[in-house]
Amino acid sequence: MAAHAHGRASSADDAPAGDRPAGDAPADGTPLTGGFTLTADGAYAARLTAAPGPPGARAWYPERWTLDGPEPYAVPLPLDQPEEPDSEVAPLADGRVLIRRRVADRQMFSLLYPTGPGTGELLLGAVGRTEMTLLPPSPDGRSVYALAAGEDHASLWLVAGGAFGPEEVARIPGRCSGGVWLDRAGRMLALDRREPGGGPVKAIAVDLGRRGEVTPLLQIAPGSNDRLVLADPDSGLLLLRSDAPGHDRLGWGVLGSCLPVRFPECLRLADATMTPFAVQPDQMLMPESCAVALRIDGARGSWVGVWRPAGRQLHQFAAPLGWMPGAGNWSRDGVLRLPYANGATPCGVALLEAPEDVAPVSAAGRTGAGKGGGEPSAADTAPAVCKPVPLGQAPLHGAARPD
Repeated sequence: MAAHAHGRASSADDAPAGDRPAGDAPADGTPLTGGFTLTADGAYAARLTAAPGPPGARAWYPERWTLDGPEPYAVPLPLDQPEEPDSEVAPLADGRVLIRRRVADRQMFSLLYPTGPGTGELLLGAVGRTEMTLLPPSPDGRSVYALAAGEDHASLWLVAGGAFGPEEVARIPGRCSGGVWLDRAGRMLALDRREPGGGPVKAIAVDLGRRGEVTPLLQIAPGSNDRLVLADPDSGLLLLRSDAPGHDRLGWGVLGSCLPVRFPECLRLADATMTPFAVQPDQMLMPESCAVALRIDGARGSWVGVWRPAGRQLHQFAAPLGWMPGAGNWSRDGVLRLPYANGATPCGVALLEAPEDVAPVSAAGRTGAGKGGGEPSAADTAPAVCKPVPLGQAPLHGAARPD
């Protein structure tokens, strides 16, 4: 199934668009980008971008994308002084854009918004930390959190949406990373934590409604590193990465289930890595039916994978030229929206309908396409259907089975 776009047709035959080194200007004149973040509902996006040119002459500036109208469009939000390329931006549901800047040994936070021909700025305040990372925008559309990781503890800060500027809302023992929302209210946050004394990394749930109360989330094997990659609050589907099978693998489970985690063989490519980035919403109580979008990275760049737990098939597609790798969201009816920008289209969204999983055919009728990760191909079929999966424990004998 070919992808198509608003404003410009984007064929699935376009070359995959991979990440570009910061020092290289795109050959087609596409502005350089320093990241791309969507709101939870996909209505807005923001990125830090700069026009091509010599590294010392680039002027970086935030840009907001509006994606919920009939045609996507981008609004530049430059100020009098260019931004540093290590700044971070995050969109809010009201169309404003949060920016984090590092100034000496502090982190400065502001909200940017268009004001006629110029850019308005609302200063929120500063945090005395040398390093902080913005977490994905909260599902409530109003709040943005940032994580300051230390050696023995991590601090979680509400940097937008509070009453009095940035405020510390939780202090969590151990070294933390990641950040995945588990509910629609923006109360339950999953982090990957290594205990202060060392040991494996385990995903934990942080209850922001109870002053950061921590409970275990993933405990697959005592010595395994179990990280949460993505979660869908509607169906309870969890996508995780664990070395419990003996080496690092993508797996899936269901929040609150007592069944063991599955590690599908079709999500294992010898010459490419895969990262889930979007789950089809509104599949209430049907985690096996959710379409999952994956970013696939190989020697030739980045492209798109689509997979369902029940289907046990990985469908691979070339990304639109200029895709923001790892960015996109699903509509309720199973259409994947992939934002892209290139020399011909400064702001575009390619649409990819989730393919149907088909029954496997005989070996004589197959060419083996899609088994490797070298380039996009048609659907890669696999036998049978998975049953719902677990989170309590993951028997290692399950890793030896091809599901």
